[in-house]
Amino acid sequence: MNTHRSNAGALIGGALLIAFGLLSLAGQFIRGVDWGMLWPFIIIGIGALFFVAMFAGGKATVGFAMPGSIVGGIGIVLLIQNLTRHWESMAYFWTLIILFVGLGIYIMGWYGENADQRKSGAGVMKVGFILFVIFGAFFESIFSSFGNLIFPILLILLGGYLVLTRSGLLSRRQDAETEIAQPVNK
Repeated sequence: MNTHRSNAGALIGGALLIAFGLLSLAGQFIRGVDWGMLWPFIIIGIGALFFVAMFAGGKATVGFAMPGSIVGGIGIVLLIQNLTRHWESMAYFWTLIILFVGLGIYIMGWYGENADQRKSGAGVMKVGFILFVIFGAFFESIFSSFGNLIFPILLILLGGYLVLTRSGLLSRRQDAETEIAQPVNK
């Protein structure tokens, strides 16, 4: 089993070396490519390599989901920022890292067939999303005109969700649906 883990590490290390070597060669020979638009794909690819190692190593290597989701998620965010040129979002970008950690925990629970871990991951993702909406609304309303509609709408939806779940209105409705669906034993 120990050799299985070292094989996964060698797989990631070797794939990274090959990828960096290919990129270096491409940079030397292909001058007309806008590398400024492609660099986030490198980060996304590195995140994907962790998932390759996880699937190659089996259930014993579910821990690779954590760095894979964090690095891959950061790469996706950087790609979006690179495409939109909205670098001001770095002020609240850190909240998405919490969401990516939750995603990693969720994937570990999914692949490792651990329901408690999936539930924990979903909870951490929810916290990351709530923080993203709150900090995003704050920074976007103060420093940018980009989020004039998006973040106020997300704040309203988040507030509505919290009111419905905390007031018991949503759970009463679910309880009523459950009672209707269950047959009455007499």
